[in-house]
Amino acid sequence: MNAPLHLWLIPLLPFAGFLINGILGRRLPKWIVTTVALLAPLAALGLVLNAAQGFFGIGATVSSLPYIETCPLPWINAGLLHIDFSFVLDQLSLVMLLVVTGVGFLIHVYSVGYMSDDEGYARYFSYLNLFLFFMTVLVLAGNALVMFIGWEGVGLASYLLIGFWFQKKSAADAGMKAFIVNRIGDFGFLIAMFLLVANFGTLTFTEIATKLGQDPGWNGGVVTVIALCLMMGAAGKSAQLPLYIWLPDAMEGPTPVSALIHAATMVTAGVYMVARTHVLFDHSPFALSVVAIVGAATAIFAATIALVQNDIKRVLAYSTISQLGYMFLGCGVAAYSAAIFHLMTHAFFKALLFLAAGSVIHAIGGEQDLRKMGGLWKKLPVTFAVTTVGVLAIAGIPPFAGFFSKDAILYAAFLQGTNGKILYSVGLLTALLTAFYMFRLWYMTFLGEPRSPQSHSHESPWSMRGPLLILAALSICGGWIWLFGFGEFLAPVLGARVTEASSWRLLVPYTQYSLSLETVLSIVAVLVALEGWLIADKFYRRKPARPAQWATAMPAGYKLLANKYFVDEFYGATVVKPLLGFSKVFLEWVVDVGILGGATWLLGGIATFAGAILQRWQSGNLRSYAAWLAAGAAALLLFLLVPWTTVLATLPAIHLGLAGH
Repeated sequence: MNAPLHLWLIPLLPFAGFLINGILGRRLPKWIVTTVALLAPLAALGLVLNAAQGFFGIGATVSSLPYIETCPLPWINAGLLHIDFSFVLDQLSLVMLLVVTGVGFLIHVYSVGYMSDDEGYARYFSYLNLFLFFMTVLVLAGNALVMFIGWEGVGLASYLLIGFWFQKKSAADAGMKAFIVNRIGDFGFLIAMFLLVANFGTLTFTEIATKLGQDPGWNGGVVTVIALCLMMGAAGKSAQLPLYIWLPDAMEGPTPVSALIHAATMVTAGVYMVARTHVLFDHSPFALSVVAIVGAATAIFAATIALVQNDIKRVLAYSTISQLGYMFLGCGVAAYSAAIFHLMTHAFFKALLFLAAGSVIHAIGGEQDLRKMGGLWKKLPVTFAVTTVGVLAIAGIPPFAGFFSKDAILYAAFLQGTNGKILYSVGLLTALLTAFYMFRLWYMTFLGEPRSPQSHSHESPWSMRGPLLILAALSICGGWIWLFGFGEFLAPVLGARVTEASSWRLLVPYTQYSLSLETVLSIVAVLVALEGWLIADKFYRRKPARPAQWATAMPAGYKLLANKYFVDEFYGATVVKPLLGFSKVFLEWVVDVGILGGATWLLGGIATFAGAILQRWQSGNLRSYAAWLAAGAAALLLFLLVPWTTVLATLPAIHLGLAGH
């Protein structure tokens, strides 16, 4: 099926918004800037919805849903290597586009109220549109090189948005940190592309899948190396161990930026890339194991740090890292549909939680410390209600969205033998910690007595509350999509997995069933989440003095978690300082003093020597000038009068005569 023109328009519309506001924004009225900024993602969303209608309106079975590819533009032709600039729309990219443009548009709307008084209003929205442009390019890419353009583009856009308030050193440093750490992961992506070209002769995803299917010998070996390099890139972009360190610092950007990065765009790119290239991982059990172990380790590692953080946005940042770990755990046990489903539901409730946190921060004058909040539910009733929905969703309480997607991953892990049960146990413990730290945030923010003056606290404007209500609705019912065959919908792209059962009979009591393993595991997961809630209730409502007592009783453990396991300090001591020291010695003494200084000295010496000669010519003495003029005239006459042709012709004879003599 040939792609309609509007497939190209999906990324081009946000890019047009970026150009208009980026070039003309400072000279345009604010209402025009706002209109351009909102119409671009809204029009892109409309095109995506139209494409979705085409998918679901065929009247065919799921397996025959369309695979749409644009008319590819010839791009690189080097010998046997041919790479086209092509976009592909299939079930997987459609789901991602709905998330990116849908949640992205709501964040744009929210930003109108949140950033209304900022001097960089037009610049902010131009960056936001640019972010959406690169993310849609990444999602639509039909080959790894086009994906890499979007991949690098979202890195650039994140640098611009994280460091948006560049006057603050902490914001500028955070943007640079995100940019540099992601370059480490991108190196792995580049190596993977080189290996794909060397071994498969193509970067097109469908051609790679075809060649892998035709030759059963593609197992392990170079495929493992390629998959691990891809995982390295994914770990950088999706903030997994050991490259997660940039994401907590990304909180320096405006809160809507945090929501966009954490929920709908950049951090989901790594999960999407692993799912898109799943055929490579399927041919390497070792690579899949690495993905699962990294995901599980990241999930529990970040969750433990979130337990004691007091900055409301940092709690949510470490929560994002932890939830991304769940997604990689799902990919690692080959439950790709469950991982993408959790990516989608996470976009709903994490965008909701970040934007709700922004509403709280906006209401109390920029304060982000949980210890200075409390009792806000009366002054911010809408924000309190939607935050409650978000907390219940991320904790995995039924029937909210997170219950379906998280439990689908845990169920798939449980079925993977002994190793799978270990991963399941780690995921279950992470669920307990998640429920605890999210209800801790909920209690400290909204309940109890106010811990600081709140006389000017007020609810956010409707431009901010509207997106919150829509996201709250999606966080309530978004998980129900799993009941209607979400896994089957993605099966033509990701393959059918028996581990991704979709019955969820626990929530369908009218169905005749026996107590299945799936139901038992669901009950266990819900009980664990409720236990986390009860512990938070005990510590932060009934006995609010207990957390401080525990921190005093276990100072070493508390300090370890509060300082985030000193990972940043470790990287600073073992990587950053040695590199800076080496750079100072090498650049200052070898490059600056040795090479540049030596070259400068040499050029200066040549100039001095030439100047000394010219100085004698330009002496100011008329007799000297006359002598030089006479010498020059004599040399010119000599050159003109001497028969140089004859002289040159006699030179060989003279040479032969001398030789004979």
